[in-house]
Amino acid sequence: MFPRSAIAVRTLGALPPWLAHALRAQRGPVPWSAVVRGALAAGPLLLGAVLVGRTSLGVVAAIAAMLAGINDRPGSRRVSVQRLGVPALAGAAGLLVGTYAGEHVGAVVLTVLLTLVGLVAGSVSAVGPVASGVGTQLLVASAIGAGMPLPEPGWQRALAFLVGAGWLIALRLVLPTPGALAGDFRFDGEREAVAAVYDAVAELLDAAGSPEATARRAALTAALDHAQDALAGPRLRRYASSAAERRLHAQYAAALPLAEAATALAWAGEPVAARTSDGPRRLAAAVRGNTHTGPLPAPSRSAPGLRALDDALLRAAEAFDRGKGTDLHTRQRGVGELIRAAFGAGGREYGLRVALCFGASVAVAQALHHSRWYGQHEHWYWLPATTVFLVKPDLGPLVSRVLCRAAGTVLGALVFAGFAAVLPRPEGLIALVAVSGALIPVATRHFAAQTAVVTVLVLALVMVGGEPQASASRIGETLLACAIVLIVGHLPMPGQRAGGVRARLAAAVSAAHAYLAHVLRESDAPALRADTGSDRRAVRWTLRREAYRTLAEARGAISRAAAELPALARHSEGAEEIADTLERLVDTTTACAVHLDDTGRLMPEHAAHLAELLDELAEERERAGLRIPALPVAV
Repeated sequence: MFPRSAIAVRTLGALPPWLAHALRAQRGPVPWSAVVRGALAAGPLLLGAVLVGRTSLGVVAAIAAMLAGINDRPGSRRVSVQRLGVPALAGAAGLLVGTYAGEHVGAVVLTVLLTLVGLVAGSVSAVGPVASGVGTQLLVASAIGAGMPLPEPGWQRALAFLVGAGWLIALRLVLPTPGALAGDFRFDGEREAVAAVYDAVAELLDAAGSPEATARRAALTAALDHAQDALAGPRLRRYASSAAERRLHAQYAAALPLAEAATALAWAGEPVAARTSDGPRRLAAAVRGNTHTGPLPAPSRSAPGLRALDDALLRAAEAFDRGKGTDLHTRQRGVGELIRAAFGAGGREYGLRVALCFGASVAVAQALHHSRWYGQHEHWYWLPATTVFLVKPDLGPLVSRVLCRAAGTVLGALVFAGFAAVLPRPEGLIALVAVSGALIPVATRHFAAQTAVVTVLVLALVMVGGEPQASASRIGETLLACAIVLIVGHLPMPGQRAGGVRARLAAAVSAAHAYLAHVLRESDAPALRADTGSDRRAVRWTLRREAYRTLAEARGAISRAAAELPALARHSEGAEEIADTLERLVDTTTACAVHLDDTGRLMPEHAAHLAELLDELAEERERAGLRIPALPVAV
């Protein structure tokens, strides 16, 4: 008999990709610290506002805390300031724009203005996760500002919004989290992220020579990405402000040569001795416990990869003891690159789709709001605000978002209707807001569950604000938003479709080219090979990190595109094969780099393998018809 998990995976695999994605949920331990923060965020803010007689501002602050709670993901404290604070600033700006536009312009001008905001916000969202949060809150807050009937002027609403988000950020910075007692509690998120890298190295070594090696290498990339983000936040001062902080940076830098050696061993396809992974696991325990490493078991030195691993372990032990290392956690992305991401092919397609959906929903909502039968309803802003979460491509495939949003809204509205019938007002509803805030960190694992919790929270806020129960209208407007997004999302678009996939693949190709070219220069330049100092290796490790990270981002975009309905998924056909070949090319480049360090030259089989992969990549690129740059490298 198959275990239940295997049956579930096989069942999902038999479903169409667009339906399987809608049924898939993330897994992991319950983030209890985030649950506590969620319980202490929106509910207490609303309670305080009610007690001082400023309920409407409390509603705005609670909405801001809710939106910040959706972005409150595991990670370091300092990175959370950027991840939560920058979108909150955009939300406050959107609230100001929406409020003053709603008060001073007519329906037509308001629709045009918000459509332009959607174009800008959608383009900016293509830059990355934080930028996506910026775009989301800018659009949601502009719709709320334009449509929510509040007595306060725009500047007071924006200030309340910042207070709500700032309160959650303060909770994130002040409250301890599990494991925070090992050393300086300010760096517990960073410690866990760096320790996870060493664990991932150990798991990759265990999987060397097995079919699981590819998945373990991808898991190592994800762990390195997370650690890189955790350490890239603002320093407490301009320079590393404490021994604990300097130690963490050194420990992360020491993990990069270990990851390189482990990748080369996995590429070789031969199993290694079981004790080979003991050293990285002891390093992981030392990071978590903020302790010394103690003696590290030395692996056999019978192959270049094993010799590289042994050397990396020695350097790691030294780095752990000295607490000094090179900062290799900052991504090398200039302003020009970010502008290209926002206003290049992917950003333009993203922005145009968001603008059309957001503008269409504003136009429909305005038409219904001013119609004779709809004129008494004050929640027209719900329609464009709902559309924002449906149209954002980085939140998942379109049809999956629509299905989950519809199901979650219906469930949440029905649940709230039951609570509203029995709970006392306003204290019962405020308690419901607090409970919903606590559930958000868990519900973010599935879009339908998150939608259900957010629906309950929003409907409770509406009633606390003095308006009648609105479950039925919430369901109706969500279904209308789903229809708008499905229609607009499948309309023909100017230019070549799958712009986001092409942009991510182009970035991955560019990063792979830079990494491969650097390694080949090492093979051709004896003087460069003779330089075994930290600078040469640091450049190579930085390029390798960027190659794997951009490749992971491209794979994420490809996975989302493949789970669309066939009418949209066909535009990205062939992209996955290109990513597979590119991944093998970067793996081979890593193996070549390790071999160069050991022998000072490339083996003929390495050069032949690189040439074969480059030819294969060129053929797949041509066959798929995806306009991404070729790799101008001669082997």
